[in-house]
Amino acid sequence: MEARFITPFIQSVQNVFSTMLQLPMQIGEPRVKAGKNTGYDVSGIIGMSGDVVGSVVLSFPDDAARRVVALFAGEELGTDSPDFADAIGELVNMVAGGAKANFDGAKVSISCPSVVVGSGHLIANTSDVPVIEIPCMTDCGEVAIQIAIKTNANAPTQAASASA
Repeated sequence: MEARFITPFIQSVQNVFSTMLQLPMQIGEPRVKAGKNTGYDVSGIIGMSGDVVGSVVLSFPDDAARRVVALFAGEELGTDSPDFADAIGELVNMVAGGAKANFDGAKVSISCPSVVVGSGHLIANTSDVPVIEIPCMTDCGEVAIQIAIKTNANAPTQAASASA
């Protein structure tokens, strides 16, 4: 994965959490993630397509997810509530959208978010893309951003698009 794709996600998650939740976030050291297990209980997942392809995951321990959703929704919600999943999905949507806006002119679309709730869940990514995990800490608890994206070799180049 190209390093230029990491910084936009760090900036975006900090911006989303500080503006939408008034929740400062400390960013840990990015690392290559081993295994498919998220290590957490709640994950919001967004797919990316276009000039950049892959996925982005925002993952939380159960308690942290509940606290973050309570701040975002203005009320406590159980993990079985459709509004809980919507809130997690909207957070990952805002993080991915904010990051893609800083991909230096790349044309990228993001999918509708999916949300998985349950301890020990697995997220399968394509085997040719390493997953970069960025651990984060907030007053509500831990959060992890998992980025598995690459430049799409089949996407038309900007020069080819301009000459068409």
